[in-house]
Amino acid sequence: MSTPLLELEGVQSYYGSAHILHGLDLRVNAGERVALIGRNGVGKTTVVNTVLGLAALRGGRVALAGRAMPRPRTYMAAQRGVVVVPQGRRIVANLTVEENLKLGAATGRTGHWTVPEVYKLFPILQERAHTPGTALSGGQQQMLAVGRALMANPSLILLDEPTEGLAPVIVDQLGVIFNEVARQGTALLLIEQNMTLVARVAERYCAMAKGSVVAQGVVAQTSLDELHAHVMV
Repeated sequence: MSTPLLELEGVQSYYGSAHILHGLDLRVNAGERVALIGRNGVGKTTVVNTVLGLAALRGGRVALAGRAMPRPRTYMAAQRGVVVVPQGRRIVANLTVEENLKLGAATGRTGHWTVPEVYKLFPILQERAHTPGTALSGGQQQMLAVGRALMANPSLILLDEPTEGLAPVIVDQLGVIFNEVARQGTALLLIEQNMTLVARVAERYCAMAKGSVVAQGVVAQTSLDELHAHVMV
């Protein structure tokens, strides 16, 4: 059986008194590509924030690489090989492209991904290595955010709405890149509204509604119409 890199079992998660996740169950195994889908506001980003300790875990279990985290904290995920490409990218404004990339290596984990390897994946970042990271286009900033995550040599990357606001041609490029990253052995949890991208990248999907997973299945056995039904307002 595959090694579970991320496990959420019966998770109850809150922001203050607001109860967002209601008994949520989710699992991502080593090397797996899973899409987390659903309408806006159902709690998808709260799944990420619970893993990072930014939302309060008040019930259930969160485990990374087989180790339970009764009180998740932001630094714990990266130490255990789980990194996030956050919604909005969060490029550090006063750093160059290359300096932003090197931030990702701060965990000290070693592996395939180095600055030269990231530049092979994203040649435009090498061309703009000494440009301020925030001077890049939206699509290039997303590539930088993915490259920075790879520099941590993670076992699992959580991608939170990575194609939001991007042109279709850039979305297509990112789809190719996500599949290449997966081929290198990194598992992906893709939180995404673009079902065409989900169909290209993910092997399995989990659909959320009202703070819990209500449906799941194999992407290759699911039509685009069925996938879209989970995200339609």
